[in-house]
Amino acid sequence: MYRLLILIIFLTACSSSQKIVIPARPAEAINGTDFYKKVIPLTREERESIVVKEVLSGNIPSFLKYFVRIATEATDSLGIIHKAVYYVSPDYLSVGSNADFARIPLTPVAAQKIADGLHCFLPTRKMVNDIYRQSVVKLEPIPLYQYRDSALMFWQHHLMIEGQRKLRRGLIAGIKKDVVISGKISRDPKPHRVAIYGWHTPEGKPIQPLYTGHVDWYVDYSHGIRLVYSKIKVDGRWMEYEEILKNPLLKGLLCDEEYCDFYKYEWEEVRKSVSQ
Repeated sequence: MYRLLILIIFLTACSSSQKIVIPARPAEAINGTDFYKKVIPLTREERESIVVKEVLSGNIPSFLKYFVRIATEATDSLGIIHKAVYYVSPDYLSVGSNADFARIPLTPVAAQKIADGLHCFLPTRKMVNDIYRQSVVKLEPIPLYQYRDSALMFWQHHLMIEGQRKLRRGLIAGIKKDVVISGKISRDPKPHRVAIYGWHTPEGKPIQPLYTGHVDWYVDYSHGIRLVYSKIKVDGRWMEYEEILKNPLLKGLLCDEEYCDFYKYEWEEVRKSVSQ
């Protein structure tokens, strides 16, 4: 019995994946193709309301439920090397089944609702770079130029990515700009900003530098939502991601900006209560 317990602890500590807690996908859940047929004529607000409901009810492909291990390290101001392991979704947020799913670009507010509901957070610029380097399926970005914010274009871009992917499996990158958390948002003179970054070329260079020029209700086909599990193992100890970002000796594990004090996007409900 003792040996079995030790084995379980060892396997858990060395696990290459982390399953998120989410309801089982309902048997009658809509698939990716039918989802886009349903939302193409709808407004952004209507579409995103449906996405949040579908995802939190469990309507995501099962492969997205198993987050992939990312390892990183950083040297603090005292010269001490810290090591961390965190877990990220192997692909961008999608609705549907393994056989018929669809990637869904979202505004940061909708993405944050989903992240909060699944005990996750959105990555930083540094994390996006680390994820790209450790990805096993690196695809070339596909820029589009017309009707960028239409659901029809979201769907077409997804199909083009699938044509590139050719059923390859594993941690994928290079297909979207990431919606990220960034200290630039806290310091932007304009309110309600979204930060985007990434879309790396095969040479490892991001097409999109860290940018906060869009309002946080803007979303287009190129945006992707990569979820990160909120608990991170640092030097062998589990910590919440906000603890790490607030710690001057540890924040370098997750963030390479001067300021790492923006932790999540506010929901509309939160904004209203604060303004009252």
